[in-house]
Amino acid sequence: MDYKDTNAALSTVTYDKNQIEAPTKNIYEAISIIAKRAEQINGDLKKELVDKLDEFATYNDSLEEVFENKEQIEVSKFYERLPKPTAIAVEEWLNDKVYYRTPETE
Repeated sequence: MDYKDTNAALSTVTYDKNQIEAPTKNIYEAISIIAKRAEQINGDLKKELVDKLDEFATYNDSLEEVFENKEQIEVSKFYERLPKPTAIAVEEWLNDKVYYRTPETE
């Protein structure tokens, strides 16, 4: 999934409790599903960032030399400016983009 094109809020937003609990009729279950989705998003973003930063890695034994790579700094700043994984997960939840199931009903 492309998390860069999301409409999630960049800052703190107050959500309507009734909207969040509407699909499950239980606020705690809804928050649990959103939290699990946020963990998945966080893992995906972290893996993507580490892969991109590995391109800039230099392996040398000298601790005295510190290189500032402008492209590496720009990549890091780009990922810092993205919405938080929880905001992305809530946005997906409110737009019915999260698949969930309960084993009791199956």
